[in-house]
Amino acid sequence: MKIIPVIDLKDGLVVLAQRGNRENYQPINSPLCQSADIYQVIKAFLKIYSFNTLYIADLNAITGQGNNDELLKRVLTDFTEVTFWIDRGYQPFQEPSKLPSNFLPVLGSESFQDENILDIQAYKKDFILSLDFVNSCALGAKTLFSNPCYWPINIIVMTLERVGSHDGPDLQKLYDFSRNYPDKQFIAAGGIRNAEDLIALKKAGIHQSLVASALHFGHISSDVISNLQTKKYPA
Repeated sequence: MKIIPVIDLKDGLVVLAQRGNRENYQPINSPLCQSADIYQVIKAFLKIYSFNTLYIADLNAITGQGNNDELLKRVLTDFTEVTFWIDRGYQPFQEPSKLPSNFLPVLGSESFQDENILDIQAYKKDFILSLDFVNSCALGAKTLFSNPCYWPINIIVMTLERVGSHDGPDLQKLYDFSRNYPDKQFIAAGGIRNAEDLIALKKAGIHQSLVASALHFGHISSDVISNLQTKKYPA
C-alpha cells in the first residue's frame, strides 16, 4: 500500500478539507503542523516518512478563483526528490518540456464537461485521472465515467463528502472499480481514518491511498506506513 499525503491549497495557505465544503475550509493547525505554510507542511509530512509522492489540490484553480501557480513552481523546484500530483482544475495541455520533471497533472472529472473532453486526449494518458463523486453522484463529464478509453493507468476515486470525515473510505465503490477494471490501478481518496482502513482497502484490491487528516492527527504513524509499504501487513 502506497500512501500519498494530500495538501489542499487555498489563497496560498494549506487548509483542512471538510466533506468537500471548500468555502468553509480553514488554514491547517494540527498536531502534525501548526503552520499553514506549504513548506512547513511538506517538511512535516517528510518527517513522518520519506514519501516520494505528494498530491496537491489548488482549490483556487479548481474553483476558478485565481491560482497558486507561482508558489507551486517554487515548491516543485525546491523539492526535486518528490513527485507532485497536482490538480489545477481545467488546464489546456502544455508540452512536457515546459514543465518540471517532478510534476504530474491530475485531471479531475469535475473540471471537465463532455463538450471539452477531447482536450484530455492531448495528454496521451500521461496524467492521473480523478473520478469525482459527491453523495454517490458523478461530477463533471459523464463520458469520463462510462468510457475507459480516456483513462490512464492510475485513477483516483474521489468521494468528496467523505474527505476530512471520520466515515471511512467508500470500500464498495472502490472494490467495484477494482473488480470491473483489473487492468487499472485505482487510488482511494476520502475518509481514510487509520491502519485498519488501509488494510481493508488493500484487501479490496486498492494499492494507493490519498491521506491527509489521519496523518495530521496522528492516526496513521510512521511505523504503520513503513509496515504497509514494505508489505509486512497482510494483503
